[in-house]
Amino acid sequence: MPGKNIKTDNKYQIFLVEDHPIFRRGLRDLIEQESAFHVCGEADNIGKAWDMITSNLPDMVIIDISLDGRSGLELTKQLKDEYPGLQTLVLSMHEESIYAERALQVGARGYIMKHEAINLIVDAINAVRAGKVFLSDKMTSEILVKMVGGTSKSSLPLECLTNRELEVFELIGQGSTTREISEHLNLSTKTIGTYRERIKEKLNLRNSAELYQRAVQWIEQRHTQNPADR
Repeated sequence: MPGKNIKTDNKYQIFLVEDHPIFRRGLRDLIEQESAFHVCGEADNIGKAWDMITSNLPDMVIIDISLDGRSGLELTKQLKDEYPGLQTLVLSMHEESIYAERALQVGARGYIMKHEAINLIVDAINAVRAGKVFLSDKMTSEILVKMVGGTSKSSLPLECLTNRELEVFELIGQGSTTREISEHLNLSTKTIGTYRERIKEKLNLRNSAELYQRAVQWIEQRHTQNPADR
C-alpha cells in the first residue's frame, strides 16, 4: 500500500513510485523474489514519494513517468539535484525512443518499458546497482549513433518537443480539452494555449485540427506497437 515504509537491514532498499496498484504489487513481488532486494516503501504520487524518500533514503527509486498530473521526470530531476548519489530507474509505458534519453538527461540511470519489466527489472536493478546505465540494446545503439554525430534511423520529430510540451501533446491525443489539460497539469489555460502553439510550430502543423489528428495518430500508433499498454 502507498505509505508503507519498512527498513530491512543488509538488503538493497528499493522504493516504488507507481500509481497503478496492481502493477505496483506485481513489480514488488518480482523484485522481492531476489533475496538481496527489499521494497522498503511505495507511493502513488510525487508528493507522497518525496516526503517518504527524503525522510528515509533508500538505495534506489523506481519511478513511473505519468503520476497524477505530474511527470515522474520532475521527481527524477529533483532527486538528482538534492541527492546526487541516489540511484533512479524509470519504468514506463511511454515510447523508449522519445523518453529514454530524456530520463537520462534528468538523472535516471536506466529506462525500461513496462511490457518488458517482467524479464528485465532484476537485470536493470543489478546493472544500476553496479554503477552502469541500463537501456535496451536498440536504445543504446541509437544514443551511440547520436554521440558520434550521426542520425538515428528511428529519430522522430517529437524529439524536438520539451518534456512539458510532450505531456500536453499526449493529453491532446487522449481527447482532453485545453481546460481539462490545464486542470490536470495545474497550469493556466493561457499557458496550455502557449504550449499548443509551440507544438504546432515545431511539428509544422497549420491548425488545431491537424494538431489533434497528429496527437491521436501518435497515441494509436503507440498502442498498436505496445498493446499491453491499453
